[in-house]
Amino acid sequence: MLGIRYGGVALGMWGGLGLIVLSIGFGVVPTAPPIDVMLIIFAVCMCAACMDSVGGLDILVRIAARIIRKNPKYVAVVAPVVSFFLTFLSGTGNVVYAILPVIYEVSYNTNVRPERAMAGATVAGQVGITACPISAAVAAMIGLLAQNGFEEIGLGSILMVTFPACLIGVVVSSFICMFLGKELKDDPEYLARVAAGQVIPPAPIVEKELPKEATVSVFVFFGAIIVIVLAGFFPSLRVLPGQTSAISMSLVIEAVMLGAGAIMCLLCKPDVQKIAHSPIMNAAVVSLAAVFGIAWMSDSFIAANRDFFMEFAGGLAQSAPFLFAFVLAGMSALLSSQGATTRAIMPLGFALGINPMYLVAMFPAVNCLFVLPTSGPALAAVGMDRSGTTRIGKFVFDHSFQIPGLLMVFVAVCSAFLIVKVMGDRKSTRLNSSHTDISRMPSSA
Repeated sequence: MLGIRYGGVALGMWGGLGLIVLSIGFGVVPTAPPIDVMLIIFAVCMCAACMDSVGGLDILVRIAARIIRKNPKYVAVVAPVVSFFLTFLSGTGNVVYAILPVIYEVSYNTNVRPERAMAGATVAGQVGITACPISAAVAAMIGLLAQNGFEEIGLGSILMVTFPACLIGVVVSSFICMFLGKELKDDPEYLARVAAGQVIPPAPIVEKELPKEATVSVFVFFGAIIVIVLAGFFPSLRVLPGQTSAISMSLVIEAVMLGAGAIMCLLCKPDVQKIAHSPIMNAAVVSLAAVFGIAWMSDSFIAANRDFFMEFAGGLAQSAPFLFAFVLAGMSALLSSQGATTRAIMPLGFALGINPMYLVAMFPAVNCLFVLPTSGPALAAVGMDRSGTTRIGKFVFDHSFQIPGLLMVFVAVCSAFLIVKVMGDRKSTRLNSSHTDISRMPSSA
């Protein structure tokens, strides 16, 4: 709570102090810090910042803007879906910053209440993290599954559940939110702002000319993503010459992203100083601090009290495992990081003996960063919406992002459980079919 009060990198510092208190005051032995998750965040952000420095992200934003402008009447649905895919492709929800001005321009010019599209796109950009193959949260989930003896549940198994589930959550929520709030022409606060001269019509956004290196950087970045996805779906590709077992996905993501960044440096000649001081790297430092301090403290606490958790809550977790989703949601709202929440809280789910595929189904619950409207994208959306429809609210929790966010996460988790059930039923059917075939074979066989 003290870390949240100070915010930013201070969150990690207070986590470190908490670990000292646990160790000296209560004899908790610190576990190993979550180095892999931190290195993945750093590697992906370095590569994305390199692409951004030569205009690669501008290309993605330009494509997204054109899609949004082609469907102005349905901007409340199209914008969140576009934001989701931007996060899926880039590995960071902060890319929504770049399309918020376009979303406001299209919404305002078509007399659509901007709040619907602005809030939806902001939350959808965060929901895309748990469906992204290069996000730190997904990498942390893969590592925890392997660490707890479920190596067979890799990147492919996770994305087969989370990608469709999160996309369904975004689409369903966006359609519902098309009808939230009064129409712009009937909103009293908007009309009052117009009368006071506080609403200035948005000026058309002019596309600037981009260097050819921008296109090259996008191809290199997407090539790296394809390599990572293939390595996740086909573990045999991760078996090095002379070895019999596959290397971890964490190492693959780290090495491929660093390598892609090096290739960009060779082909695109970016300004290295610009990379180091980019907004993406600034966001990376904050994420690293949160994962380092809070996740390390939480992991040590859970490891030291594993027997207590098993005895106290093990039965409840087995009979009603979905309740653990509320724990993930609540902690993600406090930690403001999907990666930190996954690494800090998900080990408790394994300690409680919850079915690992149920944990995968509950994974989208770590996207509840919107509960407290303190994230950068949320504040940016409020600031860019000159109509005043996207707002924080008088009581902190009554803000524009709450309803679309809760809907997206709820539908995503429910959809994920349904997908897991279908996958489990199909697997059981195959096993039963195989067993029947064997029983019918002659005894000599």
